[in-house]
Amino acid sequence: MEKIAKDVGDIQSRLLDHRPVISAEVRYFVREFEEKRGLREIRLLENLNKTVQETNEQMLPANLQEMSQKLSDISKRLEAANHMAERVQQRELEAQQSRGDFLEANMEKLKEDWAEFLKEQQRLKEEVDEEHAKAVGEISTRFSEKKKDLVQFSL
Repeated sequence: MEKIAKDVGDIQSRLLDHRPVISAEVRYFVREFEEKRGLREIRLLENLNKTVQETNEQMLPANLQEMSQKLSDISKRLEAANHMAERVQQRELEAQQSRGDFLEANMEKLKEDWAEFLKEQQRLKEEVDEEHAKAVGEISTRFSEKKKDLVQFSL
């Protein structure tokens, strides 16, 4: 009788207890879900990588070209200022050589001219510094905007 009860219990557990089957189905579902999600994540990362590469190829050269142009303009202005300074120095030397008698009077005049020149150079320097700061601000703003666009684009 005990063997029959055991067989009946075994039959009943096989017919009514579906835990092993459900467990296997759940494992299969989870494995399939993870594989599909993993592929989706890889595709998303590849798209982001492609976007970053395209951004680097398109936006970076434009920004570098702009910065190069601004620096070139500043360099030209500094060269002009140096040329002016050299001319003033040359004039000073010529004046000292040709006018030995009027040296003191000419020196005072040259000092005044030099002081005026330095004031003008200081003004020009401040103007160039202001333009440089403005250009740096614009570039920083553009970079921030492009960074925001990149963040929005990647989302």
